Amino acid sequence: MDLENISSDIMDRVISEMNSYDYNSFTDEDIKEALKKEYLSIKDFQALLSPKAINYLEEMAMKAKEYRERYFGNSVYMFTPLYISNYCDNYCVYCGFNSHNKIKRARLDFEQIEVELKEIAKTGLEEILILTGESERYSNVKYIGEACKLARKYFNNVGVEIYPVNIKDYEYLNSCGVDYVTIFQETYNNEKYKKLHLEGHKKVFSYRFNSQERALMGAMRGVAFGALLGLDDFRKDAFSTGYHAYLLQKKYPHSEISISCPRLRPVINNLKVEKEIVTERELFQIICAYRLFLPFANITISTRENPIFRDNIIKIAATKISAGVDTGIGAHTKYSTKKGDEQFEIADKRTVAQIFEKIKSEELQPVMNDYIYLKD
Repeated sequence: MDLENISSDIMDRVISEMNSYDYNSFTDEDIKEALKKEYLSIKDFQALLSPKAINYLEEMAMKAKEYRERYFGNSVYMFTPLYISNYCDNYCVYCGFNSHNKIKRARLDFEQIEVELKEIAKTGLEEILILTGESERYSNVKYIGEACKLARKYFNNVGVEIYPVNIKDYEYLNSCGVDYVTIFQETYNNEKYKKLHLEGHKKVFSYRFNSQERALMGAMRGVAFGALLGLDDFRKDAFSTGYHAYLLQKKYPHSEISISCPRLRPVINNLKVEKEIVTERELFQIICAYRLFLPFANITISTRENPIFRDNIIKIAATKISAGVDTGIGAHTKYSTKKGDEQFEIADKRTVAQIFEKIKSEELQPVMNDYIYLKD
């Protein structure tokens, strides 16, 4: 596949701001001033991600909750991922799917995919995220597109988390029913990125960085961003993720923007990677800062986090939660005996029904779908 270049200055702007971000330079006064403002500047956002701001978590949480209720009411959006293949051509040292890891590989055929989709649809969910390992050989765009056509039969909202592709491929996937694209940059530090991604197309930092913009140019309705917190300096990665999303929102104001906040989790065969420890308090700080900087953005909290943390953060700042998750291949039906191995270990193994009821018990409104397609 030829890796398409697009004319965009967003990557240079993000990297420049990231490199000049000195989070230890912010004072208590900077934090207090940021918390007084209705809309945050870039510097305000940086201040709220700084170590000093950890002392203002209560104030940040109160304001984040106010913003969450103002822009999202009491809604909590629910979805689940479906992994259809775990073949991968990349060698990413932190990932269970990487091409050098000796795991059980599998790829579902279309009959198996449809059985999985039917089973998931029985839970009442109306949004699904289709995932593959990053292998064009085993999961080409046509295979993914056909899977998404099947997903559209059972779900009103379909997303993909796959390897980055060119604009025309995003246009094709959109024609197959895909609404949004999720891409994790993993880390925005290009030097660290090179050390973590040793083989495959994923080595090309700029091509991955520009994926969300190509997706929007390819008619996608929404895009999601995320860094894998803990791979590098998590404050700089958290800032870069938010600033990247902010710049694309300004350039494409019609687009729906989402942020994910995953932390490193254990993977099969215990691959070793140097990591920065990100505590729950620091993750809480990051999510509240995102809410205040990007008040209209969806914030997704993954099953990498434990149930107590997830239950609390959706009351304060996050707006979207995954449920009934398994990161293996073919895990929802009788085909589960044939599944491939998981990408990483999850921490919240509750069913859709359990999370649905928990959301209701907190006087929040679980939302399966809020998008209506008008027929021609």
